[in-house]
Parts: sequence; structure tokens; C-alpha cells
Amino acid sequence: MSLLVMALLCSCGVSKSLRDIPDTSDYGSQIEPRTKVSDSSYILGNNFLIQNKEGLWELYVNGDPYELGLKTGSLTRELFQRQEHIFVDKIDDLVPSKAKQKLLRKFLAWFNRKMYLNIDEQYKAEIYGISRYASADLDFIAAPYPRVLYFHGAHDIGHALQDLALVGCSSFAAWGDHSENGKLIIARNFDFYAGDEFAKHKIIAFVAPDKGHKFMSVTWGGMIGVVSGMNDQGLTVTINAGKSKFPLVAKTPISLVTREILQYASTIDEAIAIAKKREVFVSESIFVGSAKDKKAALIEVSPENFGVYEVENTNQLVCSNHFQSAAYADDTRNQKQIMESHSKYRFDRMAELLDENPKITPKIAVNILRDKKGLDEKPIGYGNEKALNQLLAHHGIVFQPEDLLVWVSSNPYQLGEFVAYDLKEVFQKANRFTGTETISNTELSIAEDPFLKTISYQNYEQYRALREKIMTAIAQEGHIEQQLLSEFVALNPDFWESHYLVGRYNYMKGYDTLAYRAFLEAEKKEITTVPDRDRVESYLKKLRRRLW
Repeated sequence: MSLLVMALLCSCGVSKSLRDIPDTSDYGSQIEPRTKVSDSSYILGNNFLIQNKEGLWELYVNGDPYELGLKTGSLTRELFQRQEHIFVDKIDDLVPSKAKQKLLRKFLAWFNRKMYLNIDEQYKAEIYGISRYASADLDFIAAPYPRVLYFHGAHDIGHALQDLALVGCSSFAAWGDHSENGKLIIARNFDFYAGDEFAKHKIIAFVAPDKGHKFMSVTWGGMIGVVSGMNDQGLTVTINAGKSKFPLVAKTPISLVTREILQYASTIDEAIAIAKKREVFVSESIFVGSAKDKKAALIEVSPENFGVYEVENTNQLVCSNHFQSAAYADDTRNQKQIMESHSKYRFDRMAELLDENPKITPKIAVNILRDKKGLDEKPIGYGNEKALNQLLAHHGIVFQPEDLLVWVSSNPYQLGEFVAYDLKEVFQKANRFTGTETISNTELSIAEDPFLKTISYQNYEQYRALREKIMTAIAQEGHIEQQLLSEFVALNPDFWESHYLVGRYNYMKGYDTLAYRAFLEAEKKEITTVPDRDRVESYLKKLRRRLW
């Protein structure tokens, strides 16, 4: 089930005890109204929101926790409310049964019963401030504050209920003799796909809290947690989902753990100390880079275990979606993840590309994030989850912590221009912002992927549109012309799924010979996971019995 729906349903089932409003009496309670400079620029005192020419929204806010929430909510209200409606619009599409929605709401109300006890008061105050600008027409679902509070567990809840979910992130770091100038470089793809609309309005937030470190993060409307970010001490955090045991109760959302790390840590040891004191309810690798330590490390957390992984005798670190520390050496779920998912394949592809590029630069790091091929340069089809660039990423990001530089991708996926930001410059000039200029460093930005100008890209976009049509026909036993199925395969011929979906359609229709041929072609391709291959082979066995 969609992560968005899980997030929405969890907010629908809030128990009365969780409706208590956090105490904000120690914080400022009033903010001035925002001023609209244009449709893409707003100012609130010395805080602002502006959309740059690449389509990224740049947000700057400062103040105490409640002020941060109020200012963020006021400045981003349209983006925030749009994201809420995107959540809601998915319900009838993905969970059309009202009875099932009701059942899930009851389950998730129970599941979330203790989450609020595991969220720090400062973040509850900030979330409450944002919730003051939530969509009033959605109050029939739940009151604004608990609704927004539980949206912060969307990643975790979707991860817990789907396990592999729609999260397959890839990350790597290089430093010392593995980077061109010896400085630490970190790169990651955030492959959290929750629909095209969800990724359209990314926010690059620059936050100056009254306590802790200033930081930036890539986020979306209504979200104060961190999935990718760097602070003014040159400490970076990103998250990669791991294999989870199903939890019995929601605790601290992982994005709020990483937010706390970013706000209060300046070294890897300080990040470890913060992660250790928080109870999480899913398994996650927290990829931490540190300018002070001049290296990167993995903090591997789960409800029942904790590990730290640091490389020895090499100056590069690779992370996909399985654990590497000694703490998880005998973990059967982690071993299954390595054996059956696409995590190890992407891990090996990153290692292969790093070997081919012994001196990493930000531009080379971006090229690796955009890589669409398999091991040994094998064509594996566009959209294959074994590729580093799965053509579904919410964003790609590159950090150079020692210089406080960061590059963030613009749409589509991580193919658009990687916009550069210098945190020193941003926080120095933020207070002098007039509402007409971008805060990015245009001289350092990295150009869009040439792939965007190719026929292959156009074919892929057509493939995606046609894929939805075919999947709907399969689900609803509709009709698709064979000519259209042939065109569908021709748009993305190296992708196993192209042939698999044609096989499923023909199998459903009873066109056994056509189905058999399609599944045979799918079997020859680089199939994403062991369960996927098992499904293909299962269809072939059934068809052999029918045909012979």
C-alpha cells in the first residue's frame, strides 16, 4: 500500500489522548503576516520563501521552535496544503473500500498510541506551529495538530507495513586519496517514490533555530523532519531503509531522530550519542558525514539492535539498503535482504563506479547518482530498481562538508540541474534578502543530464504513462490492443517488467502462447528481486502445463 495512504490513515485514527496541544507558553506566540512579493516569492520579517528558476522552493526561517513552525506554516501554506490534499486524493484510488479504510484507521490509532511520548517537546511545538496553517477542509479526517504529527511517521509506517516499501536509496562517500582534493564528498539518491505530484514542489529549507546549529535540508510542505541535510558545522545526515521486524507500537519517527542529530551534533560521536538515546520503530541506516572527523560512518538503528559501521584502510563508504556492522552479522532479516532484494546489486554497482573513478569530484558524484546501467555497463532497462538511477527519485544530493557546499537536484527525478548552495553565504545574506534574488550559487551548479534531451527519455515517459494504462487493464480485466502492447515493449525493451506486464495481460485474457513468449523474454532480463523472478517462473510453469 502507498506510503502516502499509510500516512493519511494513521492521521485518521488519532485517539483522544493525543489531541492535547503542546505547551508553547515559553515561546513567542505572535508572528507578523507574510508579504507576497510575487506568486513565487514571500517575505515574513527577515524570513522568506522563493522559487528559483529551476523550480526549487528556497525557504529561510529562524526563531524558537514554535516560531519556526508558525513561520514555516505561514510562508509555505500553499505548498503544505497541496501536499495534504495529495495525501487525501490517494485514498479512493488505492484503498477504495470504506470498510478497509475504517479497519486500517482503527489499527493505526492503536499502533500510534505512544508515538507522542517519543517525540521531543520542541519538535511537537514546531509541528503544532505548522499545523496552524493546515487545510481546514480536511478537519473531518482529524484535527490539524495530530494529523500533521503523524504525517511525520509516513516513512516509518509505510516501511513497517510494506517492509521493502517504495524506498531503495543509494549513498556513498569518498575522502582522502579517493577524492580529487582530499576533501570529504557524500552523495545520495532519495528513492522515496510517492507519486509524481509529491515530488513536484521540493523545498530546500535553511533553518536557524534559537538553540543548536543552523542547517539545511531537502523537504516538502508540512515536514520538519530530515531525510537529507547538512548543518553549519559540516555534519551531514541521510537515511537508507533497512529490513525491519514488524513493530508493535510507533515510537520516534526516524526523520525526527536525524533532525535532532543535524541540529545538535557536530561530530560522528555526537551523532551516535543522540541516535542511541532515541527509540525507533523501523530499521534504518543513518549515513553521517563529518567535516571535523573528515570521514563518514553508518549508524544502523532498529527497534532491537544498534550498530556503527566505519571502514578501515580505505577512504570510501558505500550504503544501499542492508546493514554492514558486526551488530547485524547474524541478523536473518538482514541476510534475506542481501540475498533477495536489489540492495546488494546497487551496492556492487556503486563500488564498481567508484573503482572506475578513483578521484571523486562533485560532478563525478552526480554522474554516479544518474547512472542508469547495471553491473559491467549492462543495459537493464529504464526504471529498474537495480539501477542507481531508478528514474523515480524524489531528489539526489551531493555534499562537500568541509566547504559547507551542497548540490540539490531539480526535476525531473535527479536529472535536472544540481543547484549549488554555500551554507556560509546563505546564512550570511539571509537577513538581507529582498525577495527578488535566489540564494543559490549559480557558478557552482551542475548542468542537467543530457539524457533529458534524448529519444530514450521521451520513450521512458511514454512507457510510464502506458504502464499505468496496462496495469489498470490487468486489475480491471479491461482490453488493450496487441499493437499497443508491442509498442509498450519497444519503448523500454531491456526492462524485464515490460515483458512481464505484457505476459500478465495475455495470461489474464487466456492468450497462453503470447503470455508464454512474454514471460520467456522477461526471464532473460535482469529481474529486480528474487521474489520477482519467482513470480515469472511460476507463470512459466503454469503455462507449460497448459500448453503441453
